Amino acid sequence: MEYLLLIHIFSAIILLGNIITAAFWKLKAEFSRDDAHINKTTKNIMMADYIFTIPSILSLLITGFILATNRHYSFNELNWLTVSLGLFTLTGVIWLSFLLPLQRKMIKYSGEEFQITNYQKASRAWDMIGIIATIIPIVVLYLMVTKPF
Repeated sequence: MEYLLLIHIFSAIILLGNIITAAFWKLKAEFSRDDAHINKTTKNIMMADYIFTIPSILSLLITGFILATNRHYSFNELNWLTVSLGLFTLTGVIWLSFLLPLQRKMIKYSGEEFQITNYQKASRAWDMIGIIATIIPIVVLYLMVTKPF
Protein backbone atom coordinates (compact mmCIF):
# COMPACT_ATOMS: atom_id res chain seq x y z
CA MET A 1 0.00 0.00 0.00
CA GLU A 2 2.99 2.33 0.36
CA TYR A 3 3.17 2.63 -3.43
CA LEU A 4 -0.38 4.05 -3.39
CA LEU A 5 0.72 6.69 -0.90
CA LEU A 6 3.66 7.60 -3.14
CA ILE A 7 1.37 7.86 -6.17
CA HIS A 8 -1.04 9.99 -4.11
CA ILE A 9 1.76 12.35 -3.00
CA PHE A 10 3.22 12.53 -6.52
CA SER A 11 -0.25 13.37 -7.91
CA ALA A 12 -0.66 16.18 -5.36
CA ILE A 13 2.73 17.59 -6.38
CA ILE A 14 1.78 17.47 -10.07
CA LEU A 15 -1.62 19.10 -9.43
CA LEU A 16 -0.31 21.94 -7.28
CA GLY A 17 2.74 22.44 -9.48
CA ASN A 18 0.65 22.72 -12.61
CA ILE A 19 -1.89 25.16 -11.22
CA ILE A 20 0.78 27.38 -9.69
CA THR A 21 3.05 27.40 -12.74
CA ALA A 22 0.10 28.08 -15.06
CA ALA A 23 -0.38 31.44 -13.37
CA PHE A 24 3.34 32.17 -13.62
CA TRP A 25 3.52 31.44 -17.37
CA LYS A 26 0.32 33.39 -18.05
CA LEU A 27 1.60 36.48 -16.24
CA LYS A 28 5.00 36.19 -17.88
CA ALA A 29 3.35 36.06 -21.32
CA GLU A 30 1.13 39.03 -20.54
CA PHE A 31 4.09 41.11 -19.39
CA SER A 32 5.75 40.42 -22.75
CA ARG A 33 2.86 42.25 -24.49
CA ASP A 34 3.41 39.90 -27.44
CA ASP A 35 -0.04 38.92 -28.74
CA ALA A 36 1.15 35.70 -30.40
CA HIS A 37 3.05 34.66 -27.26
CA ILE A 38 0.00 35.34 -25.08
CA ASN A 39 -2.18 33.24 -27.38
CA LYS A 40 0.29 30.36 -27.47
CA THR A 41 0.67 30.46 -23.68
CA THR A 42 -3.08 30.40 -23.04
CA LYS A 43 -3.37 27.40 -25.39
CA ASN A 44 -0.50 25.66 -23.59
CA ILE A 45 -2.11 26.28 -20.21
CA MET A 46 -5.27 24.60 -21.47
CA MET A 47 -3.23 21.68 -22.85
CA ALA A 48 -1.34 21.33 -19.56
CA ASP A 49 -4.67 21.11 -17.72
CA TYR A 50 -5.66 18.16 -19.89
CA ILE A 51 -2.25 16.48 -19.70
CA PHE A 52 -1.41 17.09 -16.02
CA THR A 53 -4.36 18.44 -14.02
CA ILE A 54 -7.06 15.96 -15.05
CA PRO A 55 -4.91 12.82 -14.63
CA SER A 56 -3.60 14.05 -11.26
CA ILE A 57 -7.14 14.73 -10.05
CA LEU A 58 -8.24 11.24 -11.07
CA SER A 59 -5.17 9.70 -9.46
CA LEU A 60 -5.71 11.67 -6.24
CA LEU A 61 -9.32 10.58 -6.01
CA ILE A 62 -8.66 6.90 -6.75
CA THR A 63 -5.62 6.52 -4.50
CA GLY A 64 -7.18 8.72 -1.81
CA PHE A 65 -10.35 6.64 -1.59
CA ILE A 66 -8.36 3.39 -1.48
CA LEU A 67 -5.98 4.73 1.18
CA ALA A 68 -8.79 6.18 3.31
CA THR A 69 -10.82 2.98 3.09
CA ASN A 70 -7.85 0.76 3.93
CA ARG A 71 -7.00 2.95 6.92
CA HIS A 72 -10.67 2.94 8.06
CA TYR A 73 -11.14 6.70 7.95
CA SER A 74 -14.79 7.68 8.22
CA PHE A 75 -16.59 9.25 5.28
CA ASN A 76 -19.75 9.61 7.42
CA GLU A 77 -18.73 12.36 9.82
CA LEU A 78 -17.28 15.83 9.74
CA ASN A 79 -13.52 15.37 9.85
CA TRP A 80 -10.39 16.42 7.96
CA LEU A 81 -11.15 13.88 5.23
CA THR A 82 -14.73 14.94 4.50
CA VAL A 83 -13.83 18.64 4.68
CA SER A 84 -10.94 17.95 2.28
CA LEU A 85 -13.24 16.11 -0.12
CA GLY A 86 -15.75 18.95 0.02
CA LEU A 87 -13.07 21.55 -0.67
CA PHE A 88 -11.57 19.42 -3.45
CA THR A 89 -15.03 19.14 -5.02
CA LEU A 90 -15.50 22.91 -4.70
CA THR A 91 -12.22 23.45 -6.53
CA GLY A 92 -13.40 21.14 -9.31
CA VAL A 93 -16.67 23.02 -9.64
CA ILE A 94 -14.81 26.34 -9.82
CA TRP A 95 -12.40 24.95 -12.41
CA LEU A 96 -15.10 23.43 -14.61
CA SER A 97 -17.64 26.25 -14.23
CA PHE A 98 -15.40 29.30 -14.39
CA LEU A 99 -11.72 28.74 -15.14
CA LEU A 100 -12.02 26.48 -18.19
CA PRO A 101 -14.62 28.72 -19.87
CA LEU A 102 -12.46 31.76 -19.10
CA GLN A 103 -9.42 30.01 -20.58
CA ARG A 104 -11.40 29.31 -23.75
CA LYS A 105 -12.35 33.01 -23.93
CA MET A 106 -8.73 34.07 -23.40
CA ILE A 107 -7.66 31.78 -26.25
CA LYS A 108 -10.41 33.18 -28.47
CA TYR A 109 -9.73 36.83 -27.63
CA SER A 110 -5.98 36.46 -28.04
CA GLY A 111 -6.34 34.85 -31.46
CA GLU A 112 -5.57 36.29 -34.89
CA GLU A 113 -7.32 39.56 -34.13
CA PHE A 114 -6.29 40.30 -30.55
CA GLN A 115 -9.28 41.75 -28.69
CA ILE A 116 -7.44 43.45 -25.84
CA THR A 117 -10.46 44.66 -23.84
CA ASN A 118 -12.25 41.31 -23.95
CA TYR A 119 -9.01 39.44 -23.25
CA GLN A 120 -8.18 41.62 -20.26
CA LYS A 121 -11.66 41.18 -18.81
CA ALA A 122 -11.46 37.37 -19.10
CA SER A 123 -7.86 37.39 -17.86
CA ARG A 124 -8.64 39.44 -14.75
CA ALA A 125 -11.56 37.17 -13.90
CA TRP A 126 -9.31 34.12 -14.42
CA ASP A 127 -6.70 35.66 -12.13
CA MET A 128 -9.13 36.41 -9.30
CA ILE A 129 -11.02 33.12 -9.48
CA GLY A 130 -7.75 31.28 -10.05
CA ILE A 131 -6.33 32.61 -6.79
CA ILE A 132 -9.25 31.08 -4.93
CA ALA A 133 -8.97 27.84 -6.91
CA THR A 134 -5.27 27.67 -6.00
CA ILE A 135 -5.60 28.45 -2.30
CA ILE A 136 -8.26 25.77 -1.75
CA PRO A 137 -6.03 22.83 -2.81
CA ILE A 138 -3.25 24.23 -0.61
CA VAL A 139 -5.70 24.15 2.31
CA VAL A 140 -6.61 20.57 1.32
CA LEU A 141 -2.92 19.66 1.32
CA TYR A 142 -2.58 21.14 4.81
CA LEU A 143 -5.59 19.12 6.03
CA MET A 144 -4.24 15.94 4.46
CA VAL A 145 -0.83 16.33 6.06
CA THR A 146 -1.87 17.52 9.53
CA LYS A 147 -5.26 15.72 9.92
CA PRO A 148 -6.23 18.32 12.54
CA PHE A 149 -9.67 16.88 13.43
